[in-house]
Amino acid sequence: MTLPPAKSHGRLKIQASVKPRDLLEERPQLVGAWTAKVITLFPDAFPGTLGLSLTGKALDMGLWALETLDLRTFGQGKHRNVDDNPAGGGAGMVLRADIVARALRMAATGTPADRARWPVVYLSPRGKPFTQAIAREWSQADGITLLCGRFEGVDQRVLDHFGVEEVSLGDFVLTGGEIAAQGLIDATVRLIPRVLGNQHSTEEESFSDGLLEAPQFTRPVLWEGRDIPDVLQSGHHAKIADWRRTEAERLTKERRPDLWRAWCAAHSRDPDEDREL
Repeated sequence: MTLPPAKSHGRLKIQASVKPRDLLEERPQLVGAWTAKVITLFPDAFPGTLGLSLTGKALDMGLWALETLDLRTFGQGKHRNVDDNPAGGGAGMVLRADIVARALRMAATGTPADRARWPVVYLSPRGKPFTQAIAREWSQADGITLLCGRFEGVDQRVLDHFGVEEVSLGDFVLTGGEIAAQGLIDATVRLIPRVLGNQHSTEEESFSDGLLEAPQFTRPVLWEGRDIPDVLQSGHHAKIADWRRTEAERLTKERRPDLWRAWCAAHSRDPDEDREL
């Protein structure tokens, strides 16, 4: 079966007038760039918001690349069917193992077999939670293949056969994996060197050290009767750092007790200790 080439979304030049949809033009693969290969029934969903702002500029500069593989082109018969009724009955449809296998084999072309260098991931609400640590790990790989599910999911046999890792963005269900894939790619790509203007900012944001980020403020100093905290205007860097650490601990303890317990365990702290947070 002859299949159309996957779309590559790397570009070498961008203009202020270019719209996100223009980033879907085919371009040659950029050698050496971190690459996301996305298997999807809706390739036109990409790059979406990934083509905007810093990630879009980095895509344009060749710091990373994006390829979409249209699952429909691997379909069966005249209508390119990709799904069938679930075995044992039930609502919805299930993506067929043989169809998904063709797409995965095509996506694997030219990629390393070592999954540490090239993870293969299925976006699924039953997968393990996606975290900042995983994003950091994947940003250091050569690239990633993402399988976007639809309907009632994917035949389990193809996931087992290819050793596909299941990952979830949270305890909720989307109509498909495309939005989740964009979120995962964004979280990973922004950790690639030079993608963000100030890479140091990734070291102080939420989850970078296991805590939520402290509150941020900017001008005007007084707004609707609310002041910027005096310490942030003091110019005393040590006191500012202490304030931010205290606020980060307070917010984490209040809003994410699971993270707080994990952080305390890693730092030999009692999670119930009263430190006037």
